[in-house]
Amino acid sequence: MYKVIFYPNNVSVFIEEGATILEAARKVKVEIEAPCNGATVCGKCKVKLDSSSLKKVQYNNSSHISREEIEHGIVLSCETRVLGDINVFLQAPNKEEDLKILSQGKALDVEIHPYIKKKYYEDRNITEVLAGSDILFYESGDTRNQAFGIVIDIGTTTLVASLINLTNGKELGNTSELNPQAIHGQDVLSRIKIASEKEGRELMHSLIINKINNMIDELLAVTQVNREKIYEIIFSGNTCMLHLAGNVNPYSLGKYPYIPELSGHLHMKAKTLGLTIAQEGVVYFPPIISAYVGADITSGILAAELYKSKGTILFVDIGTNGEMVIARDGRLSATSTAAGPAFEGMNITCGMRAAKGAIEYFNVEENKEVTTKTIGDEEPIGICGSGLLDIVGELVYHKVIDKNGKFSNKIIDNESTVLRERLVDLNGKKVFQLSEKVHLTQKDIRQVQLAKGAVRAGIEFLLKSKEIEAKDVDTVLIAGSFGYHLRAKSLINIGLLPKEFEGKIQFVGNTSKTGGKAILLNNDSRNEIYEVVNQVEVVELSKYKDFDKVFVKHLVF
Repeated sequence: MYKVIFYPNNVSVFIEEGATILEAARKVKVEIEAPCNGATVCGKCKVKLDSSSLKKVQYNNSSHISREEIEHGIVLSCETRVLGDINVFLQAPNKEEDLKILSQGKALDVEIHPYIKKKYYEDRNITEVLAGSDILFYESGDTRNQAFGIVIDIGTTTLVASLINLTNGKELGNTSELNPQAIHGQDVLSRIKIASEKEGRELMHSLIINKINNMIDELLAVTQVNREKIYEIIFSGNTCMLHLAGNVNPYSLGKYPYIPELSGHLHMKAKTLGLTIAQEGVVYFPPIISAYVGADITSGILAAELYKSKGTILFVDIGTNGEMVIARDGRLSATSTAAGPAFEGMNITCGMRAAKGAIEYFNVEENKEVTTKTIGDEEPIGICGSGLLDIVGELVYHKVIDKNGKFSNKIIDNESTVLRERLVDLNGKKVFQLSEKVHLTQKDIRQVQLAKGAVRAGIEFLLKSKEIEAKDVDTVLIAGSFGYHLRAKSLINIGLLPKEFEGKIQFVGNTSKTGGKAILLNNDSRNEIYEVVNQVEVVELSKYKDFDKVFVKHLVF
């Protein structure tokens, strides 16, 4: 047995020879970000070893580690095996207050008619608190003007919570955090695998509930609202995230015929889930459409009022999971495709989530000068999702990247050397230099191709299933919480959206939260959307034999 000490936590653990540093960390609940769950593909689980410790481990020369990092003792914890007593120094994570997560969506007016109601009995000076027609409890005095609820958008990567006054519909506070489950698995398939076993499920559940409780504490501290006056929480999220939040086994989501154990449109007791609100408070899970089209899309359908729409509208929620809905005069069909984490800044050499120092905007001006903007106007330290799409989109447009995704010297303005000078050799490989520390690699471009190819193929087959051509789509609604500076031209430049959509694209923000708020404030909304969801046709892309062929076609820029 060998001793591993983690700094600055000053936590130690004894492990067997040959165990990885990541395994040692998890044994004592030391958090190391490993979104690929130790599969050695994301390159995010970097730690530092001192010179003596480097001699007591076995590690590979990973493509995720630069020569400079190797010289400074940086290794991947998932593939570094312990052969002696070692000291491990953790990398400082991004502070969550530095994160930039889009929490707002298109405003939606609803009549205030919440599921939670109050009735005052003057003769006894007590207030009855009801959930629908069920009595939750009684409160002393007249508390009719004190009723609150919380909407939580549970995303694969990010969480957004809003505290709402149930008497007037006002949003009193808003907070956002990273989903802590991401350190164990960056996508839903990784988390399904982990949570299919009881121990893993309890871990995933406790991580999300503890983080939500922290967010509730933050909202209460800012607003001074009494915790005992929060009566209902709405969980709006994808199918896997709702299973994990509800402590329901997600095993069936990863096994044919992919039928969710949890179908939604139900309440659970908040205290049963471990949530710290009113003692008899409840949590509502909106109706789920399918295993991979979740309640976040249910909320999006409500927020965008797709079921009331005229004409042909395409709704696309861009993120780790590419979920989309086509509405033709209110008739709805939905599907999803595995876009992967590139749009969240993951699996990218200098990728990062939307935090200070992340490049979020990139543009080549008419004079061929380059303009970049980082979150917080800090020195660039990485690239987030919106920045990645901008960079690749501009480089494709200016022929720095060819149609196959390779770097090229065929730049539009041959007299300009600004772009060409940024193509440099780094460790024997060509990269596009964005700053002294940040660059785009050939591998990064490939990740964008895979993500955009999946979404574009999904759109094509969804339209094909209803015999709709791209030119016949009237409006394209883009939802999601990543990136403030996502631009329509970037989506078209890289081919994620067809050119026929130019001039038709609208950004509607976080519709998962907006729809969740409507559900919280209006009980009729949740009943109405339940009926709507039951009529949604789910298009299974796996049934199309030529999907892979179309996917490959759309890898090309």
